[in-house]
Amino acid sequence: MADAPPLAGVLETALYVDDMARARAFYEGKLGLATMFADERLTAYPVGGRSALLLFLRGATTETVHLPGGTIPPHDGSGPVHCALAVAAADLPGWEARLAAQGVPVEGRTRWPRGSESVYFRDPDGHLMELATPGLWPVW
Repeated sequence: MADAPPLAGVLETALYVDDMARARAFYEGKLGLATMFADERLTAYPVGGRSALLLFLRGATTETVHLPGGTIPPHDGSGPVHCALAVAAADLPGWEARLAAQGVPVEGRTRWPRGSESVYFRDPDGHLMELATPGLWPVW
């Protein structure tokens, strides 16, 4: 069997939300993300220059989407999931201060064996969000 061609990275991470306006208020207002695309079923945010955080309205993507260039198969998700966002170590205190000022409670903190630190909090849909500094994984 031939080796698989290389992957260039994770382009999108998707979270499913129950109330798009509430989710947008959180991600834009509390985290300061800027929308690069939004409609009634999807909001997309650029993250880190090479990836996107996608918020889908739960239940709004259970039918095939037909676009001029093709189709997107159905997908959906339920329950709280986890997403980690990479931050510079020097920026972590500023993020913690922003979360506190925005009334977002920090649910946990971890110092990892390789020296990385993580801060955990929840979005309005209960998803566990993490801010992680370099060193958590050998690739970061």
